[in-house]
Amino acid sequence: MTWFNKREEEGKGEKEKRDDPKFFDELWLKCNSCNEIIYRKVIERNLQVCPKCNYHFQIPVRKRIDCLVDPDTFIEYDVDLTPTDPLEFKDLKRYTHRIQESQKATGQKDAIICGEAKIEGQPAMIGIFEFNFMGGSLGSVVGEKIARMIERAIEKRIGVIIICASGGARMQEGILSLMQMAKTSAALAKLHEARIPYISVLTDPTTGGVSASIGMLGDIIIAEPKAMIGFAGPRVIKETIRAELPEGFQRAEYLLEHGMVDLIVERKDLRHTLGLLLELLRTEDHKI
Repeated sequence: MTWFNKREEEGKGEKEKRDDPKFFDELWLKCNSCNEIIYRKVIERNLQVCPKCNYHFQIPVRKRIDCLVDPDTFIEYDVDLTPTDPLEFKDLKRYTHRIQESQKATGQKDAIICGEAKIEGQPAMIGIFEFNFMGGSLGSVVGEKIARMIERAIEKRIGVIIICASGGARMQEGILSLMQMAKTSAALAKLHEARIPYISVLTDPTTGGVSASIGMLGDIIIAEPKAMIGFAGPRVIKETIRAELPEGFQRAEYLLEHGMVDLIVERKDLRHTLGLLLELLRTEDHKI
């Protein structure tokens, strides 16, 4: 009799676990595009892409590196750069607490990783945003790491690739954050003067100060399918102009149709596409 009671208690515990929303979220994921409920492991095996509608979910920066660059070629730079709080900013939480929470959640020091790698044998400097770190926001450390990466690219005369995923400038750093738009844009102007290619890859979402600076300054601008790309959000624009927005407004396909991006490339094809572009655009110093 005790054995039956034990089995009943175990069954009850398992049912309560299954009914727990957190347990559900660990196993299943709702697609932002088609609203289908999909087994999370299916998404992970498919490079974080919905198998039903091809919507590209955000992908952690380390997984992005693994599926993008040649094995064992990535060398990370400026690992120890960390943000400070010169404005002593506080909203609902102190800025320092938000930084610590994001660092703990992502394992990263800030919202971008920069380094050098090879893609299909082609050398390049690569910067990849981590959206899960405070929305991939552009702060002083992000701007400094991008500027240093571009300086190294000019020194070594190799191309630059930046994969954007950001909500824009980091409000907790005020004017210091906004200055990074000018700083990174000036660095890219020097890269252009040196006749070294810059390829910008826009993922979902790329908005605000990032889209208004490094996102749209690429010699070639690539977008992932269905990525949201713009400065202000569609709701803000709609309320400002008091008019209905076109279908698909601010999505990658709409921007391609209107000449704002050059290519839409699926994640599974991105590595080959970038390798081909780097080979076509490489400088005289790296031609065989």
